[in-house]
Amino acid sequence: MTFSRSVGSARSGDYAPVRAVLGPTNTGKTYLAVERMLGHATGMIGFPLRLLARENYDRIAERVGRNAVALITGEEKIIPPNPRFLVCTVEAMPLDRRVDFLAVDEIQLCGDPERGHVFTDRLLHARGRQETMFLGSDSMTDMIRLLVPDATVETRPRLSTLSWAGSKKLNRLKRRSAVVAFSVDQVYELAEALRQQRGGTAVVLGALSPRTRNAQVDLYQSGEVDYLVATDAIGMGLNMDVDHVAFAQLRKFDGARRRPLTAPEIGQIAGRAGRHMNDGTFGVTNNVPPPDEDIIRRVEEHDYPALRQIFWRNRSLDFGSPKRLYGSLNRPPPREELVRAREAEDQSVLGALIRDETILDRATSRDRVQLLWDCCQIPDFRKVMPDHHATLVAQIFTHLVDGNGIGGGGRLPRDWVEGQVERLDRVDGDIDMLTVRLAHIRTWTYITHRADWVDDSAGWQARARQIEDSLSDALHQRLTDRFVDRRAAVLVRSKGAGAGMLSAVTSKGEVIVEGHVVGHLEGLAFQPHEAADRREARALLAAAHRALAEEAPRRIKALEEADDQAFGMTPEGRVTWQGRAIARLDKGDTPLAPRAVLLAHAIPDSSLADRARQRIQTFLDRFFLRRLKPILAPEIDAAALDSAARGLMFQLREGMGCLNRKDATGNLKALGDDARAALTRIGVRFGRDWIYLASQLDPKSVRARAFLWAAWTGNPVPEIPNKTAFSLPASRMPEEAWPLLGYTKAGALAIRIDRWERLTARIRQMKRGETLTADPAFCEELGIPPDSPDLSSVLRGLGLKKTEDQKASETPQDGPVVYAFATRNRGAKKSGKAQTARKNAPPRTKPNPDSPFAVLQGLMPSAKAGKR
Repeated sequence: MTFSRSVGSARSGDYAPVRAVLGPTNTGKTYLAVERMLGHATGMIGFPLRLLARENYDRIAERVGRNAVALITGEEKIIPPNPRFLVCTVEAMPLDRRVDFLAVDEIQLCGDPERGHVFTDRLLHARGRQETMFLGSDSMTDMIRLLVPDATVETRPRLSTLSWAGSKKLNRLKRRSAVVAFSVDQVYELAEALRQQRGGTAVVLGALSPRTRNAQVDLYQSGEVDYLVATDAIGMGLNMDVDHVAFAQLRKFDGARRRPLTAPEIGQIAGRAGRHMNDGTFGVTNNVPPPDEDIIRRVEEHDYPALRQIFWRNRSLDFGSPKRLYGSLNRPPPREELVRAREAEDQSVLGALIRDETILDRATSRDRVQLLWDCCQIPDFRKVMPDHHATLVAQIFTHLVDGNGIGGGGRLPRDWVEGQVERLDRVDGDIDMLTVRLAHIRTWTYITHRADWVDDSAGWQARARQIEDSLSDALHQRLTDRFVDRRAAVLVRSKGAGAGMLSAVTSKGEVIVEGHVVGHLEGLAFQPHEAADRREARALLAAAHRALAEEAPRRIKALEEADDQAFGMTPEGRVTWQGRAIARLDKGDTPLAPRAVLLAHAIPDSSLADRARQRIQTFLDRFFLRRLKPILAPEIDAAALDSAARGLMFQLREGMGCLNRKDATGNLKALGDDARAALTRIGVRFGRDWIYLASQLDPKSVRARAFLWAAWTGNPVPEIPNKTAFSLPASRMPEEAWPLLGYTKAGALAIRIDRWERLTARIRQMKRGETLTADPAFCEELGIPPDSPDLSSVLRGLGLKKTEDQKASETPQDGPVVYAFATRNRGAKKSGKAQTARKNAPPRTKPNPDSPFAVLQGLMPSAKAGKR
């Protein structure tokens, strides 16, 4: 089977042979490809990262003018009329556009389990009419010769040498060093240690936006700091003046398991050391054992084993139905060198959606299945669970289909988009909070670039970019404030000047060196003050660090011995001690058991840090038990409960104290009178629509459940007032999440469950033709003013509509606006004779098949089946 000329609708023979330029990092491959492209009339080049694409787009635009070049990524599109050159991310390359020159960078990513199938697709199918170039590691040599037999392979040597430098302590690393770890928590710990020991560091993470990453790199490149702490995000495309790369970890989680780094992975990251003609070194730090000598030799000699298999996914998709589409994605590869790709994010989301009957009911044509697949391509920069991301995708697909109903010609409702986007326009909060908001807005940046999905696409793109930029700038500032001490990032007066300085921590938390206050402890974090002499700043910090090391055991002991009154929770879900934030909530084993994670701290001993985490975890467990005791540990006589009652209590626990009645039909039917009375005594209320624990509707309990929901889903904590709120803006949370807090969505508001039951009961009692006036007393029950713009949508959500008289009224009214509404679908009043006949009729032995109760009965297991 031959692949090398099968490109879209291209005819065989239309394309010139392929040229593969392979070799280690720092060989000038990308420079060569750009120069070759600019020598053609038209061209396209694909980069593995949006950051790289933007960087090269700017360089090319400076040379040929912005009207001649386009930028196409998932999140950003700058496309002038008739551009000659296209700079793209590999995933976003428009392969239906024929160009003279085409190149793909980092082609060895064909072997990446997550993205490899995309690069393999480009290797097999992407071609330029006159010249095609693949750039990457020479580990792809054999695979390219095998799959693209007409390719010409050439290798290029590295411009500088890369050599092993052994192990060095963190505080002994030379200037212009990059320290690499593979978890956010360890990156922050290392950055904090470097701030204390060496005056400051820049931070680079994959979760940062390109704007924040660039700002942090500029901080390093400008010489304002001499160190960089990063994940493997620096391994591709970040060209910096790094002399040494130190690995603080040599194992990483690859999405399936935690494993050692391979020689090519170490080489890709270590290759950032030494640029152009400057030699570089690599080693380990943080007490990490060195890799095997064979791995060191391979990295130094750039001698990596050839790839024997690469990842592949079928590109001939079946849009006959969502399930057929999912099946076509799992078709086996046509050759043994190709391995079926691990289920990618888009496929995982599709798998979650095909379990949703409401989605299947809408995806009934090829156009709609294609639209569903397009929606599945929405990237999840939040990196939450696929099922959670699928909720957003399902909402978007539903809006698009229900808009016009055919082939996805609808648009996302402007007010819904506005609610999703505008809630992210906040630059308050800490690093974690800003990072979460950035991930959300980057997803919406992608969505707003779909002009066929949103009205005023250009306007929404500008708004999303504005929010992303402001969040990026705020995050850069937070990172700089936390990990850079500009006072201390200067040369010391003499080597080891701080070795003999006296230092101590006072009872007020002041850190004193040689009689001068150089900083203070806030909770568990050290906050430095201005130094009198900039030349001595680093020595002063070193002395302060020794004082903090001595203070840490005393402070942790005080933390352990403090009673729960010394701790607290901020509205954002941060744990405080003595009024200072010291920890945050993270996802635990269950939604009701979040995990405590320490914020930045000055505890050098990991065992002390573990003790602090354990004490905070104990506080958290007690905090939630106090506020959610009827859910977590209800005081009820177990003997009084039958199996149905126990099942109902289990469902209430899963729903955090609130349960849709239709989900409990089986347990309700089997529930005994004694068990029902026992449940009622502990506060369980049985409404027409909802079953709920009445005691869990107070503000403290609602806020506690908001913390749990945010920790489990990775979302920001929704704003919950301290006082009783009968209704809240529905845009603060997804619709399906409101019942977890004891609310249910009605129009633009979420109404508290007990108010919902009271209002709907009142509506059910209304007679035919009777009207209901939304007067101040009625609005007070909703918790909104009579002139609220949300009133109409809420009443419609309750099943009401305006009377014809009210619709016809055009006369403005003085004072508060009063709305008159009538119940929907009541029909004409029956005659007296019909009513009498119905009253005297014998009892019906069979329910009306058209009634809602008959529909419910059809969904329930039959009594006969139960007896069997």
